[in-house]
Amino acid sequence: MTITAIVCAYNEACLLPACLFSLLAQTRPPDEIIVVNNASTDETGAVARAVPGVTVVDEPEKGLVVARETARRLAHGDILAYVDADCRAPLCWLERVERRFRDRASLVGVTGPYRFYDWDWSGRALVRAYDMLVAPPTHALVHHLLGVGAILYGGNFAVRQRALASIGGFDRGIEFHGEDTNLGRRLTPLGHIAICPDCWVWTSARRYRAMGTRQVFGLYVRNFWSEILRHRPADREHLDVRA
Repeated sequence: MTITAIVCAYNEACLLPACLFSLLAQTRPPDEIIVVNNASTDETGAVARAVPGVTVVDEPEKGLVVARETARRLAHGDILAYVDADCRAPLCWLERVERRFRDRASLVGVTGPYRFYDWDWSGRALVRAYDMLVAPPTHALVHHLLGVGAILYGGNFAVRQRALASIGGFDRGIEFHGEDTNLGRRLTPLGHIAICPDCWVWTSARRYRAMGTRQVFGLYVRNFWSEILRHRPADREHLDVRA
């Protein structure tokens, strides 16, 4: 089993190095690391190319889903592990992800929660409550009971490449919101997606600070259920907190 770690980055010159070096430090190193420099106007491309062992691809069309699909088409790994550029993977992240796939052949996807390295205790507690009390029963309902979708953390997930290829890759018609739910919904007929609490990653709280906690949760909930029930996101536009 081979693993490609993928980071899609737009104007992430400041945060990207910590993400890449956390991937290089894994107890189970990735067989390949791909950074998609997605129409950046800062030094993201140069920063990524300065890190040994990283393949950098320039994608001039701006868009998260576009960048993820570009990486999918170039990746060679059996497992594609996507992590956001503002994330930092714990040392055993890929080891734990690989173990999940090896232990359960029916798995097509693995996802894990976030822990925040730059948020106050109240924000961290609120998200942990969501991870423990809301996400698991919602996932059990839509994925295991109804078979209509899945909870999938968009900045921290891994999928089998053959499963992703069989659904035609990522839906480039989606701009931003709902793209993770769209992927989980389309993968569900092919097998199981597991939420694994031990496969967590560190991330930033910049979106919560820029928009407010209530607004962010409202966006996520609204677009999750719109994608599950209507097969399209509720919101077409988004605030780019990296610009």
